[in-house]
Amino acid sequence: MIPMIKFLKKIQNTLYTYSSGENVLFFFIVTQILYALMIIYSIPKVMQYSNGMQILDLLPTGYSAHYVQTLFQSLGEIGRETYLFQQIPLDMIYPGLFAISYSLLLTLILKNTFSKENKIQLLSMVPILAGLFDYAENIGIIIMLYTYPDFTILLANITAIFSILKSTFTVVMFMLLIIGIIMFFIKKIKNKKTNLK
Repeated sequence: MIPMIKFLKKIQNTLYTYSSGENVLFFFIVTQILYALMIIYSIPKVMQYSNGMQILDLLPTGYSAHYVQTLFQSLGEIGRETYLFQQIPLDMIYPGLFAISYSLLLTLILKNTFSKENKIQLLSMVPILAGLFDYAENIGIIIMLYTYPDFTILLANITAIFSILKSTFTVVMFMLLIIGIIMFFIKKIKNKKTNLK
């Protein structure tokens, strides 16, 4: 348990050290460019073969094993190859960039609002959890695509859980960002009032 705490503190310290405005801006821009590339290019390319069905990456509330089977069947061989070799490679880069950019952004907001010793700083690692579950989801999708038409209901269900957890931590992260920004401005207003006295 203690090595895990040390590891988390090491990550927190690293985020704290590198959470400058310049780093946040750089990683945020790169992350959004990659996201736009997936939205504009790779995801629509896969969905050309899906007969209107959403791909697994776009289903935040999860999916059934039956849905996965139907989707893969609808995609056909070319669609599955497009998914595996065009969408997935981009989506294996994105979670890491997402985790870095949003963790740095959250850290920047929290360190300008709370002291470094405040345990609330640990919340800056929520985007890392979202990124890890995104990777787990991707690995599940890769295995299912690679082994198709062999199909394991258990793997489909586990991958769906990873998709839900990815979405959950992403929503939590955005909520933390909003709350953090509000707290930051409240602190600024209080400081201004104090300085005027």
